[in-house]
Amino acid sequence: MTETILTNATLILRDRLAAGSIVLREGRIADISDAPSAAPGAIDLDGDYLLPGVVDVHTDNLERQVQPRASARWPSRSAMVAHDSQCAAAGVTTVFDALCLGDLGFDSERIETFRNGVADLDALSGTGLLKAEHFLHLRCELPAPDMPGLVDMVADHPLVRMVSLMDHSPGVGQYRDIPRYRKMRARSGMTMEEIDRRIAHLVDQRERLTATQRRWLLDRVASRDLPLASHDDWSAEEVRRNHADGISISEFPVSQDAAQAARDAGMEIIAGAPNIVRGGSHSGNVSAADLVRAELVDAFASDYVPASLVEAAFLCAETTGITLPDAVALVTDRPARMVRLDDRGRIEPGLRADLVRVRVHDGQPVVRQVWREGERVA
Repeated sequence: MTETILTNATLILRDRLAAGSIVLREGRIADISDAPSAAPGAIDLDGDYLLPGVVDVHTDNLERQVQPRASARWPSRSAMVAHDSQCAAAGVTTVFDALCLGDLGFDSERIETFRNGVADLDALSGTGLLKAEHFLHLRCELPAPDMPGLVDMVADHPLVRMVSLMDHSPGVGQYRDIPRYRKMRARSGMTMEEIDRRIAHLVDQRERLTATQRRWLLDRVASRDLPLASHDDWSAEEVRRNHADGISISEFPVSQDAAQAARDAGMEIIAGAPNIVRGGSHSGNVSAADLVRAELVDAFASDYVPASLVEAAFLCAETTGITLPDAVALVTDRPARMVRLDDRGRIEPGLRADLVRVRVHDGQPVVRQVWREGERVA
């Protein structure tokens, strides 16, 4: 019988902090005690915080390992292993790899990342070589002509556990500010004439394809009964339409009005942890801290920086008026429930022994150790 005892820890339980010990046995939490353990071999955590393993329902981090430089593509299997290690080192024990399906003329390499990412997870899952547990989050670009064929490839894959509907056309959502969109594309070296032609093409393509392909996608994944998210909601009207179509999650709403509409409709809301750590959105959207204060966040996702999740939780406890247990729940319990993983996300007997040891040094939370199903992985 495999048993590990962690003692002299500050346990972040769902409703309180408790100084005590925890017993891990056969990959599960076997016992929790408010007293220190004198058992031989017990690991002394020196009073550090112990929180549940982080659940990240949306990370693009794999893309940054695949493409570390604009002109340098890294071998995909090596990139997947590096991505996995970075997630585990950040305390993320459950990873939803958010892979993009559909090219709007700027993201052809993302399609290669999607194909390779699925193949790499097929090859590595179940081998014991990955430090975190990985699932697939399909990010489906509704106006992209190639989206349906790509979805068909993986719609029935057992690792697919979440689907989000996206529209990155200029003029809506994340890119509703056309002048800002022009500036962003100009950085890639395109002339303004080329950019304007591309914008006109994408606007026309959106008008022709989005409604039809949206309906097709919803029908295609209906039999899986997966959590469905809308991405970058920008208006109350858009949120209400999504809710009417059975979409239950608003992922990264770009305005407080959209987030409030999602709450009013009974939808769950995901915000970006980097928005908290940086002190605001990198693209000029609503402040995630303001959404937390307005009780308009149910979970954080790392988006593009896995290490942001633990840091965002501790920052929220310091700056937004919520308790540390409630802040930690935004990266553990609540995202786990959102994606229907009821065996993790809390420190409770019988649940998975996914745990993260954190010490706060000069205000900075530092991940020191990580266990997944009772085994030390970082």
